[in-house]
Amino acid sequence: QVHLVESGGGLVQAGGSLRLSCAASGRIFSSYGMGWFRQAPGKEREFVAAMNWRGSTTRSADSVKGRFTISRDNANTVYLQMNSLKPEDTAIYYCAAARAVVTTKQSVDYWGQGTQVTVSS
Repeated sequence: QVHLVESGGGLVQAGGSLRLSCAASGRIFSSYGMGWFRQAPGKEREFVAAMNWRGSTTRSADSVKGRFTISRDNANTVYLQMNSLKPEDTAIYYCAAARAVVTTKQSVDYWGQGTQVTVSS
């Protein structure tokens, strides 16, 4: 079993920055991929960014390219650095784990509980 806990969400003005963290515990294998998804009110959950466990491969959605960066540290923590935030980035952000670089919600094995990000205009 894998347990994912997100933190770092909050309220920020447009143009500002936030860094989300995802602490992973349990049976995290070196082959696992980690990712971030988000869900805005009334919308489907969508892919944001992903990486393999070593960080040698990353993917990101077109809507966040150049603004959001996924990374990890030497412990079991994955980050999402979000810069130049826009009101349309407002959503609940979810950490995800899968046995590959995860870019679709159907391939996710484990989800975190989510953290709210609100960007005011």
